[in-house]
Amino acid sequence: MNDYYDAFEISPVPAPGPDAVPPEPFRGIYGMPSYVTIPTTDLDASVEFWTRGLDFFELFRTPGRVVHLRRWAFQDVLLVLADEVQEAVPAMSIGFSCVLQQLDPIADACRALRPEAVRGPADTFWNTRELEVITPENVRVVFTAAKPFVPGTQEAQNLEAMGISGPAGSDGGHNEGDD
Repeated sequence: MNDYYDAFEISPVPAPGPDAVPPEPFRGIYGMPSYVTIPTTDLDASVEFWTRGLDFFELFRTPGRVVHLRRWAFQDVLLVLADEVQEAVPAMSIGFSCVLQQLDPIADACRALRPEAVRGPADTFWNTRELEVITPENVRVVFTAAKPFVPGTQEAQNLEAMGISGPAGSDGGHNEGDD
């Protein structure tokens, strides 16, 4: 017996075959298990290439900061405005989802190994907290944890400005006194 099993029901990728049909574009908001972050000096030109050339669509944007592109579910790309795009370091960037209580232990463990390789954790404009680590291979790894949605906060207003509304009638799991 092995630990592997057919799990196509949890994947947007259709089972292989001559009649396989690509899934419809997925416009829902979900916690991204992983994503790629790509710096660009021209958001509009990059969006045009990714949407017209690579079959992605624009899920949402924060003007002058980031454009979230998607193709199928779990094929997410964040185009981030950069002053310049360096040819070398870091060679690539990838993001992984986590929960808030994982950020500090990961940061501490990485700082113990390579203190100069860690930035954060820090809060973002879009209601997450992120930790950035540069690996020995010069890969930028970003761990992102969603923060509880709290109506009326600046973060909630930022999300609303991007077209993302919080859960109706919910405090997003935030209880008075929680951090």
